[in-house]
Amino acid sequence: MASPGQFAQPAIAPFRIDPTFVRRVWGYPDLRPWYDKLAQVGEPIGEVWLTGDECVIATGTHAGQKLGELFKKTPEALLGANGLLPESPLLIKVIFAKEKLSVQVHPDDKMARKYGYPRGKTECWYVLAADPGAKVAVGLNRGVTLENIHEGIREGSLEQCLKMVPVSAGETILVDAGTVHAIWPGSILLETQQNCDVTYRMFDYGRPRELHIDRSLEAIKLTTDGGQVQPKVLKDRTILIDGEYFSLERLRVDGSRGSRSLVREGVQIPGLAYLFAAAGAGRIAGKEFAPVALPARGIVAVPAISPDFMVEDLDGLDLIRITHKRP
Repeated sequence: MASPGQFAQPAIAPFRIDPTFVRRVWGYPDLRPWYDKLAQVGEPIGEVWLTGDECVIATGTHAGQKLGELFKKTPEALLGANGLLPESPLLIKVIFAKEKLSVQVHPDDKMARKYGYPRGKTECWYVLAADPGAKVAVGLNRGVTLENIHEGIREGSLEQCLKMVPVSAGETILVDAGTVHAIWPGSILLETQQNCDVTYRMFDYGRPRELHIDRSLEAIKLTTDGGQVQPKVLKDRTILIDGEYFSLERLRVDGSRGSRSLVREGVQIPGLAYLFAAAGAGRIAGKEFAPVALPARGIVAVPAISPDFMVEDLDGLDLIRITHKRP
């Protein structure tokens, strides 16, 4: 936890962010019991954006502002030493797939900047729930070539090229940039990604949406690190993933714990973190700000310059801490 005296800007207390519900053709008409949200007829919801630039801040002195606006105003206070760009670096979502998503790939930083975007898109999926037999596609089968992929797109047989990965609740899947991937029905995923919403669709099961064949073939890496990540169990937390752009940790709360104890030992650079309630409910309380409720599937931003606080478990809180690591 950063000391406010380290920075010229004043501290910003932790604040909750209201979710934004995003229509997707492959989504659900009813998100209950995960969220108390019904879709309008013919407009299924597939994604719940928790930290998107258009998401509205729900608590604190900046309540009512859009998250993206706050990043533009006070990037250093939010991001600390990583506040080089005045924008949100991470996009966190919950994915609800009733049907198969498109087979797709994302660009890395170099390719994204070639086409005018600030960054590429590496992401990971933390499995909140999964039906028996649920699976996702991550990467390519051994020996698959770009020619095989092009032929699979043309003939509708691209799935034969994909490496299928079974998923269960509590597992984490890395999808680094350049990894061909697809989400299939049967699981609910917490997705953490670089804040770049560039998706190159390769195959979309006949839906009338644009495909991006040339850009896809340019972005694809035949071999990547994509796939299941083995967790690392420590005394007070489980490290789900510790990647180049972000880390995810499942924290033990045991009634309550102080903000300084949330920072992993050996991590020196203070930065932006998010606290997500995968289940249960909690509260963020400190001497310098009004308590902030953390409901199930809610998220609270913890700026780099934040007053000290306590995380309190009010009802079986299953706490995931997501940390930004680099610009």
